[in-house]
Amino acid sequence: MASAGRLLTGSRAFYPAAALYAAAFLPISILAMGVRGPLWHAHEMLFGFALAVVAGNQLGTLTGGRLYALVAAWAAARVAFLAAPGSLAAGALNVAFAALLALHAAPRLFGAAKKWRNQALPATLVALCAAVIAFHFFSLGFQPAVLLLALLMLFMGGRLVAPAVAGQLERQGLRLAARVQPRIEGALILAMALAVLASLFSEMNLVLGGLCVLAGVLAAVRLWRWRLWALRGRPDLVCLASGYAWLAAGLVVYGVLRDTVALHFITVGALGTLTFNVMALAWLLKARRDPARSRLVVWGTALIAAAALGRAAGEYLAAALAWSLAFTLLLALFAVSRRPRAATG
Repeated sequence: MASAGRLLTGSRAFYPAAALYAAAFLPISILAMGVRGPLWHAHEMLFGFALAVVAGNQLGTLTGGRLYALVAAWAAARVAFLAAPGSLAAGALNVAFAALLALHAAPRLFGAAKKWRNQALPATLVALCAAVIAFHFFSLGFQPAVLLLALLMLFMGGRLVAPAVAGQLERQGLRLAARVQPRIEGALILAMALAVLASLFSEMNLVLGGLCVLAGVLAAVRLWRWRLWALRGRPDLVCLASGYAWLAAGLVVYGVLRDTVALHFITVGALGTLTFNVMALAWLLKARRDPARSRLVVWGTALIAAAALGRAAGEYLAAALAWSLAFTLLLALFAVSRRPRAATG
């Protein structure tokens, strides 16, 4: 283990923790829904797994002592909620971790954001952490948290996919004019922010549905303009972008149907695919490995797609197995990519 004073990135500790939790607990929680109810699974999917990935992605560089203290706070919150979901201790520990995450990440992100669109990232992060507080102490449901995660994925997904695709196309001798697409990005931020507000009022269900459809269509247009079909030899980028496709489709279907099947296109298809690929690509690049050569990324993405489709079809056991296998592959990727390869030749 690293010394307490050594500087480490958030991904160093939170990515393996999130992948292990996804592989081990989340499938069990699906199978235990008949005993525990859906709240148990949904809480840990959003505030356990997803928030751990967000922490790994957004914490930046911390001393080893602070980073592992945050991981310990996250782990304590998981144990408390699993042991006694309705207890004061579970609520307090989950709120404590969310508050610590916001306090560590938001000031740096707000300070670095000059444009209003860039401020959407820390604002969404703070709102997502506030949703944990609202859930435990004010009986707020999961819908606002899912929509906040969708907004976070729309923003971060675009900021990751666009430059990566543009760089690859330039290496192929092509030019991608439509990259971040600031007007569409701004419209997406506004549409999803209004959707989050609408989700707080039951009488605004129709407005909420329309805003989700609008955001999904805008995301699909943005995805189309990235010209993914022109990529050559980059299955990793196609896998990453497929998470954005799941998100666009999930928002449209959820806006129309407003049921749990549609919701799982977002929480399993989009969230699973994007988190899996973001963690895998970041880890491979840190280890100086070529993500385009990794077959584990392709197999993991395919397994998450199978999990999303299986969940939509009501095949819970098959979906749980596919999800668990995907994140087990991610753990294997972490294990074999721990350090750069030695120079050869």
